[in-house]
Amino acid sequence: MRQKRAKSYKKQMNVYLHAFKFREPFQTIIDDEIILHCEKSSFDLIKGLKRTIQSEIKPMITQCCMQSLYKTNNQTAIDIGKSFERRRCNHPPSDPLAPKDCIKSIIAPDNKHRYVLASQIFELRKELMNVPGVPMVFMNRSVMVMEPISKMTLRYANDYENKKLTGGLNSTGQEPVKQEPAKKRKGPKQPNPLSIKKKKVEKTDENKENRDNDDTGEVKEKKIRRKRKHTRKTDHPDGETTAEKEQDVEQNADEES
Repeated sequence: MRQKRAKSYKKQMNVYLHAFKFREPFQTIIDDEIILHCEKSSFDLIKGLKRTIQSEIKPMITQCCMQSLYKTNNQTAIDIGKSFERRRCNHPPSDPLAPKDCIKSIIAPDNKHRYVLASQIFELRKELMNVPGVPMVFMNRSVMVMEPISKMTLRYANDYENKKLTGGLNSTGQEPVKQEPAKKRKGPKQPNPLSIKKKKVEKTDENKENRDNDDTGEVKEKKIRRKRKHTRKTDHPDGETTAEKEQDVEQNADEES
């Protein structure tokens, strides 16, 4: 693939990624006509799709397209179709629809499942140009190419960008979710903690309490200590103390009386 064409395809896929929220791997609906065309020209269909879309893909085929492949009796093409994931179209196998009508019923009217279409049916691709957000791939002889972005797709992408500019970068076009107001608590209101005076904490002498407490935690009774009067001893020339001198004076007084 040439570099100029590859840049153009990458730019197109970015539009589908941002405006239409496509995600990798891209779900790709493949019809029976493109399988037969690639098998006839020995073209690797899966590698070509990955190279064109420039990303991983998830190939899918409807039951009606498989019924159309069975009618060709081309075993190689049938094996290629069987290797893809089967997309349920809810059409009875006994009375299948034409591949064109089957694929159109899946993708139209808004391509809500975000499918990429790989089809060789020109009428189908032309009708799906009116559906916004449908990337389409087809084979041009031996080269796989991507259809240019349709007018409907460009209009939707421009409206999406304008909504982002007018409603904010983070808006997605949806209405904002209203938050429920917080429920008020019942009961009396608590006072302002800043207006409450702090309680004065009395300082206690813990060391004093520890001294008064014994090992069992009981408070000991304080013992009253008796103060002793100490007599002062003075020496006299005769060798007697003051107390002995006072005792002799009292005895002499008793004898005289």
